[in-house]
Amino acid sequence: MKRVYQEPARSDGTRVLVDRLWPRGLSKARAAVDRWLRDLAPSDALRKWFHARPEAWSVFRKRYLKELARPESAPALDELYRLANQRKKLTLLYASKNETHNNAVALKDLLEGMRKPPPAPAPAASARCGTGKQRECRGEKKHSASSTQHLAHKHLSMERRCL
Repeated sequence: MKRVYQEPARSDGTRVLVDRLWPRGLSKARAAVDRWLRDLAPSDALRKWFHARPEAWSVFRKRYLKELARPESAPALDELYRLANQRKKLTLLYASKNETHNNAVALKDLLEGMRKPPPAPAPAASARCGTGKQRECRGEKKHSASSTQHLAHKHLSMERRCL
């Protein structure tokens, strides 16, 4: 993890920006970003809420992990896990001045398995098959070869459409 404003280094490996907004006053060349996963950033409402309450880190983190469990975050989260499972080093980039409490810290914890996104609420009746039993979701089998990715998908699978 590193502030996007810090000089890029060869040792950074793949540099992934995880903010929704492009960092102010920074050119794309100077940032040297390999991937911009803006869909992994907290919603504008949550980002603004936390900016006004920096002491509420644990509440922010919990709400942010719930946002990551939403289906619209799945493709970006899949991409992050794919990058993390490569043999190269991965550096999460963020613009926040707070280096200990920001969304990149929560994502790093997620990648390291400290805390998975919370399980989604029980699926609606439309996500169940005709017998009323929950069917296996697509995301779980797809990544069974990678245990880290599999665990994340296990928690996110309740939000996904089932077969």
